[in-house]
Amino acid sequence: MGLGTVLTRRAIALTFALIVVVLLTVLIIGATGYDATIWKAIINEQVRAYQATLVQKQATAAQVQQLVAQYRNKLIHLYGLDKPWYVRMEPLLINTLTFNLGLSNSHDVADVAGVPYPVPVGTAIMLCLPRTIIMITIAQLICAVVALYIGPYIAYKRGTLFDRAIVSYAALTNAIPVWWLGMIFIYFFGFIMGWFPTDYRAVVYYINHFMDDPVTSTQYILWYASLPIITIVIAFLGSWLYSVRAMVLRVVREDYINAARAKGLPESVVVSKHVLRAASPPVVTSVILSLAGSLGGYIITESIFDWPGMGTLYWVAITSADVPTILGLTYMFTLIYILARFTLEILYIYLDPRVRYS
Repeated sequence: MGLGTVLTRRAIALTFALIVVVLLTVLIIGATGYDATIWKAIINEQVRAYQATLVQKQATAAQVQQLVAQYRNKLIHLYGLDKPWYVRMEPLLINTLTFNLGLSNSHDVADVAGVPYPVPVGTAIMLCLPRTIIMITIAQLICAVVALYIGPYIAYKRGTLFDRAIVSYAALTNAIPVWWLGMIFIYFFGFIMGWFPTDYRAVVYYINHFMDDPVTSTQYILWYASLPIITIVIAFLGSWLYSVRAMVLRVVREDYINAARAKGLPESVVVSKHVLRAASPPVVTSVILSLAGSLGGYIITESIFDWPGMGTLYWVAITSADVPTILGLTYMFTLIYILARFTLEILYIYLDPRVRYS
């Protein structure tokens, strides 16, 4: 089977998976009545507020009843609740698959994005994505680089004091939630020591207006991002080190590694030509999928640092039943995963040519 055929088949399968994920999301939102339930609650709140306004203006009971009924019917038509769920969802599904994400109908989404309402879904995503990359993806990338550099060394030194210390560190950090560690660090290094800020919301301005003054914006972004990045690195570095250690350790114990050493090959040759080449597929998989997954954000950690990223955007979209934003985010996250998987397929063929025949 040729390389082009293999990649084409992988691309078709992953594209089909993308469509299925979006379709299932639409079915879950529409068929279960999730969006209708929340929108009815929103309509009731808006109608009560409108009714209170009419009472304050001393409208008669008959006028209040008539105007409230008209206002309710207007809202029902506005939110599409006078149509079956599949009629409401069909244009959203088609528009999402064609990258026409539409407008957000949630004031909360506009608040998270940091722009006036209404906001295009694509704009909201593009404004929140850099914040997540700065806070979370960069931290995960630092963890990956450190783990790839130190992990193989730990595997070679298994059983030593250094190895046991790394394993203990990984066990300790796995038991501590990153958001809890963030609260401790904000209190100690922010309020007590005064080394870092205690309010991080202002970073939204410097990220959104980065091109207005890149030098000043970079300085402030680095100042605001330092503590969140340090927190995430400390919380996840142990897991990264332990994972890379475990992957390399399985290869180090293989018979062909011992045979290569028995032949008298230099240790550097054994490591580069045998150990790292054999361990690279699972390591590369872990790195790429972890970095892709980091773009989804951390809801609780973002709330601790008041850092409105992708996790916060997804949360407010769900709680406000903002279907265009939910579909847009689901589509984007799935597309990122699909691209990561396709990248892995290409790398696998390079790292292990046997993959193309599977």
